[in-house]
Amino acid sequence: MRMHNADETCGIAQAAVVLGDWWNVLVLREIARGQVRFDALAAGIGLSRNVLTERLGRLVASGVLHRRLYQRRPVRYEYVLTDAGLALLPLLVAMQDWGDRWMLGDGTHTATAAEDSAEHTRVHALPGTRLPDDLQLPGIQGTDLPVVSPEAAATVLFTYPGTGIDWGEPSIPGAEGCTLENRLFRDAWPEFRRAGVDVRGVSTQLPHEQAEFARAEEIPYPLLSDEAQQLAAALRLPTFRAAGRLRHKRLLLIIDTERTVRQALFPITDIPHAVKEGLRLAADCTR
Repeated sequence: MRMHNADETCGIAQAAVVLGDWWNVLVLREIARGQVRFDALAAGIGLSRNVLTERLGRLVASGVLHRRLYQRRPVRYEYVLTDAGLALLPLLVAMQDWGDRWMLGDGTHTATAAEDSAEHTRVHALPGTRLPDDLQLPGIQGTDLPVVSPEAAATVLFTYPGTGIDWGEPSIPGAEGCTLENRLFRDAWPEFRRAGVDVRGVSTQLPHEQAEFARAEEIPYPLLSDEAQQLAAALRLPTFRAAGRLRHKRLLLIIDTERTVRQALFPITDIPHAVKEGLRLAADCTR
């Protein structure tokens, strides 16, 4: 792509070389979702093989993707995000957030969703979706942890906006209740363990912020940080911007041992009911 000389030192112009192409953005979206092989990408996007080959070549040349050999006879590669590619995920999620609010919605600033919204449709289409194999998020102990428990028969994964946040006046609809939600999961933890079910809470807060909360509230299950928006990008989860960062809207996913989403609860308006329903649905997966 040719650029005017005045753009040579402009970061926006340089980023537009990568993200200014419609197909490049969709290719990155699918790779973030775990579709890293050529045939899966072609099927997921509906792109011709010639055009897809060209776009993948451009993204590799830009340093956003890396080709990784997975088969020698015949030679086959999968395409994975480099550090530069991973750094684009918050931008992709921000694009989705803007599109959900201003293009697919009416501009309302909310942490919930209407039943006729695009976000609602997207979340309720998640059952049957398999999480990327290598998806891990930072935990409060300073190490990355798998999003799905490798030991439990099922995992309840719940996302929430953030604890200890002053949302201001008027408060953002659907954003409050995060401390209550964690306390309810904490109190029900013995029941989850007896059912062979694990629990993981995810927010975009930093690990040290989550660790402080976990110590104060004696949270027994892992809290994971999606600060880099890897989970949000992998599942195209709904977000909203508040208190200086993009935050997850409150939802609950039941995920089986094959890393496949079995059930999705969204929006969550009755938090105590959602915790009980999460236990019931997850226990059903273990039978």
